[in-house]
Amino acid sequence: MSISDTIFGLSTAQGRSGVAVIRVSGAQAIPVIRQLAGQLPEPRMARLSLLRDPESGDILDRALVLFFPGPASFTGEDCAEFHVHGSRAVVAAMLRVLSKREGLRAAAAGEFTSRAFRNGKMSLSEVEALSDLLSAETELQRKVATEGSIRLRTKIGEWRSALIDILALLEAMIDFSDEDDVRLTFDSDVKHEIEALHRELAAFHETSGLAERVRSGFTVAILGPPNAGKSSLLNRLIGRKVALTSPEAGTTRDVIQGLAELDGIPVTFLDTAGLRDQPQSSIEAEGMALGRQAAADADLVLWVNSVDDPQSSPDPRYLNVVSKGDLQPEAIEAISVRTGAGLDSLTELIRERLGLVLTPAMEGALAVTDRQRLLVGRAGKGLQKALSHGYGALDRCAEEVRLAALALEGVIGRVVVDDVLDVIFSKFCIGK
Repeated sequence: MSISDTIFGLSTAQGRSGVAVIRVSGAQAIPVIRQLAGQLPEPRMARLSLLRDPESGDILDRALVLFFPGPASFTGEDCAEFHVHGSRAVVAAMLRVLSKREGLRAAAAGEFTSRAFRNGKMSLSEVEALSDLLSAETELQRKVATEGSIRLRTKIGEWRSALIDILALLEAMIDFSDEDDVRLTFDSDVKHEIEALHRELAAFHETSGLAERVRSGFTVAILGPPNAGKSSLLNRLIGRKVALTSPEAGTTRDVIQGLAELDGIPVTFLDTAGLRDQPQSSIEAEGMALGRQAAADADLVLWVNSVDDPQSSPDPRYLNVVSKGDLQPEAIEAISVRTGAGLDSLTELIRERLGLVLTPAMEGALAVTDRQRLLVGRAGKGLQKALSHGYGALDRCAEEVRLAALALEGVIGRVVVDDVLDVIFSKFCIGK
């Protein structure tokens, strides 16, 4: 594959839909439009055109055609978009015709966005924020992916400018190291600036996990003895029926999951096989093992036991939930999936245990990936080393500040290796 190739791909989801968008990017975009539509539309103006197969002359569809001349396009190259009817047959016919044209090839996953980055249309932090936006499932995830990425880019720019100013001062001090006031200048100006920036980077690194929680969400495992009402609780918590329920004990053998949203954070609830001392079969034993593993990996475990057969939690870290409260109305601490009693209080307890009381802070979180957090942490460690060198080794101090600046440039993609780019763009879908 070559970056000079003209690429094409379906930019909307697979399957039947009202409209499907097929994107073409590269030097062949204009000839493709003329061959299929007969006429090039005005830039950025939609034109209704009859699309034909250049070989057979057969009508493919009646569709909207748009042309975006480079560099004023998403990829920075000449781009074409065909907004066709979203039937599988129409899309397949369009992709077949494009694949036959010499000089065109199907785009790899993330290749349109990769070209946008390489052509200077997007920073790497914007690319990663776009990836988060495409996978966003909640309103809070959307806000962090959009607004958080802007705040991150602004903050990185401020830190980088501060490091450049510090580096300029250090270079000047090295040139005039024989002057009497150099030591005073370092102690009063440079050291103070490095310390202040180091504290800011350290604070960012400590709190940046909030954004990761917004991105990845939480996992809550539901554990307990057989027939304690775990499956019924799962269905109630996520608001739909995903787990079968039965008075018969031991009907759940696998881990069943359902997704809910709490305060804008995705929370995956896991229903597990009932736990008892003696499993009735090897498949039940395997199901119990899967349940214990799910609990070990979860952020929170609910220990569900029935009011008519209470069983203490095997781990004090579990949140104890007494179910089937409708069987004993006097049991005020018990919940009832049937009547809804106690479910609001349980949901609030889950919020507290997961730390969702920090939602206001999460709303202001920066859009930070593990890669970005690592680079900011590396910059902070560089400043710490610079302080350890101090006035006694100005050249080594300056080198650590320079490396810290390079680490921050890696966040936005000014300095980044191809292997990292391959990992980032591989997360995108075809057509994006």
